[in-house]
Amino acid sequence: MNAPITVAAVQMVSGTDPDANLATARTLVLDAAARGARLVVLPEYFVLMGMSDRDKLAIAETPGDGPLQAATAAIARDAGVWLIAGTLPLRADVADKVRNTTLVFDPAGVCRARYDKIHLFGFSGLGERYSESDTIDPGSTPVVVDTVIGRVGLSVCYDLRFPELYRGFGEIAAFALPAAFTAVTGEAHWEPLIRARAIENQCYAIASAQGGTHPSGRKTHGHSMIVDPWGKVLAELAQGEGVITADLDPAYMASVRTRLPALRHRVL
Repeated sequence: MNAPITVAAVQMVSGTDPDANLATARTLVLDAAARGARLVVLPEYFVLMGMSDRDKLAIAETPGDGPLQAATAAIARDAGVWLIAGTLPLRADVADKVRNTTLVFDPAGVCRARYDKIHLFGFSGLGERYSESDTIDPGSTPVVVDTVIGRVGLSVCYDLRFPELYRGFGEIAAFALPAAFTAVTGEAHWEPLIRARAIENQCYAIASAQGGTHPSGRKTHGHSMIVDPWGKVLAELAQGEGVITADLDPAYMASVRTRLPALRHRVL
């Protein structure tokens, strides 16, 4: 990658109907492609934000086979983009649990990478309780995928709080972060954590969020954003459905790493 390349983050307010959510995702990805994006990131749980955490068990698919995966691959193919497809529920080896999985499709709709979310969110307080480990079996392997913009590290939502994951990617052009941050934790920590991970690793961040009030009453923070290697927010969408785009400039990233060669100064 030498010239700047346009990327996009899609923000959604997914509901309880997978077909309706897929239709919305398709419309927004096609919009991103029409704006010149060559790589697009969808949010976590883009295909379903159920009334209960257990709802995703009913639509879980076998890896590589199922209508949700086929429909998502078709979105990438029809838009002609690299699609980092938020997360889909894939069957796990553990009974009554799923993997919360990011799949990466190339512009031909071929799946090029799979990442199972490693860190599972748990929070209680201020009238809220979340425990992803009740229904999700965690992954264990970090994943970096070669794309049109170069090497991209894959992460999901709560992973953002664990900088060792991102450091372990090595030198990457960007990291993708599909997310469904709660309104409470997002207001406090979302932006500073994203900017910190981009600054630490001198790379771009493409964070695609759920952003609004869902049928269950859950409120997600939104504020999808694209951040540059200096920590500058290039694009942001506060709430609601939509698309943001920005150009990833390899020359600018190289200049940041040359002027402040922190990656080369690592000791530990």
